[in-house]
Amino acid sequence: MLRARLYLLFLVPFTLFCSLCAVTAGLFDGSGRSGHAWARFWSLWCLRVARIPLVVNGLERVPSQGPVIYMGNHQGNFDINALSLAIPRLFSWVAKEELFRVPIFGSAMRRAGYIPLDRSDGRKALRSMKLAAERIAAGASVVIFPEGTRTKDGSLLPFKRGAFLLAARARVPIVPFTINGSMQINPRNRIELNPGTIRVSFAEPIQTAGIPEAELMGRVREAIAARLEVH
Repeated sequence: MLRARLYLLFLVPFTLFCSLCAVTAGLFDGSGRSGHAWARFWSLWCLRVARIPLVVNGLERVPSQGPVIYMGNHQGNFDINALSLAIPRLFSWVAKEELFRVPIFGSAMRRAGYIPLDRSDGRKALRSMKLAAERIAAGASVVIFPEGTRTKDGSLLPFKRGAFLLAARARVPIVPFTINGSMQINPRNRIELNPGTIRVSFAEPIQTAGIPEAELMGRVREAIAARLEVH
């Protein structure tokens, strides 16, 4: 508990500092690269200060060119930091709209080109997915958690359809990833910071063109579950 509280004393001002820098850099760079660079810097030091090692496997499976959709499981708060460093290319997060309302932090997310997902009703969610598909069509890669929230026990939750509607609309490959270790380090809705290592594994890309939604969902789920460590 003490370790977690000390970490929070670092996290809050450091997040504010990096957010301010990202917003400022974004004034001179509309590509989102500066904002993304600050997000990686923030993630690097969050993991270092928390003393969380990161191990990445399967990078050779990540396409070096062209837009893709990264989809994987969501275990804990440190997933964001881990993926920001594990994914070797520029990408945008598809994140819940509430985060974009946080002063300064939300502005930094927008400057980085991240995409808000408004889940308050179906129409707004569809508009968010349409925006994401347009970004992908323009060449951007995105990351989305198809479960929609963090797991409580490490098992995969049911997938939301929205992620796969986006994939069908965008017609780009899905790169599945599996995160292990994050839940044990920081369990959901608990102020704990336990020792551990986060492991991110990438699977082979899955083509989306012409694949029925149910089959696509099953393939992605199978790819994620194949590398999931059960405790």
